[in-house]
Amino acid sequence: MHEVNEAVLEAIEGRRSIRAFCPTEVNDETIARILTAAARAPSGSNIQPWQVIVLKGEALQTFGATLEAHELSGGAADPEYHYYPREWREPYLARRREVGWALYASLGIERGQKQAMACQNARNLRFFGAPVGLIFTLDRDMEIGSWLDLGMFLQNIMIAARAFGLDTCPQAAFARYPGLIADLLSIPAERQVICGMALGVADTAAPENRFPVPRVAVPSFTRFVTTLADR
Repeated sequence: MHEVNEAVLEAIEGRRSIRAFCPTEVNDETIARILTAAARAPSGSNIQPWQVIVLKGEALQTFGATLEAHELSGGAADPEYHYYPREWREPYLARRREVGWALYASLGIERGQKQAMACQNARNLRFFGAPVGLIFTLDRDMEIGSWLDLGMFLQNIMIAARAFGLDTCPQAAFARYPGLIADLLSIPAERQVICGMALGVADTAAPENRFPVPRVAVPSFTRFVTTLADR
């Protein structure tokens, strides 16, 4: 296989959601380079609907602390969309439980320790200690196709980051508090908060970055059709 192709596959296959970061700073030039590459993502009619807010330094710390305090004090959530199904069913329930319990086990959190689970979940809102936090929005009048476009843009960020020795964690947790986020970041009413992403150097010694995250095999989600009789 061509050397360049090997590097691409390594970047994709080595990606994982990182939940503990080193304090190493990421300069603005690197962030801009990653976003420039990510913006090559396809979008319907080349509309490029994504909008990004980059948080660093004091702004990042204040933002994360405010959201974390809001959640841990029982503050109200005001989600504008449902990320997960309203009712879980198999095989998705088993997959969710498997990775969830693997994460908690890596941190020594046992079943029934609800406060410890809540604190770990709230770390999402501090971008898991990453030096860079990204918040993504779309104009509200965009349709579901633009959500697909944004997803491809997000994946490009995650892969491009690895070219700079950086890792990421895409985070739907921020969608729980769009109103508070809009107030903190002066996001105009015509834009909707979709998600966030942590960006930085992974703490490779952290147990929450080391537990296995399995993937199902290709035959479980793929059909190869060569004639209509194969339907």
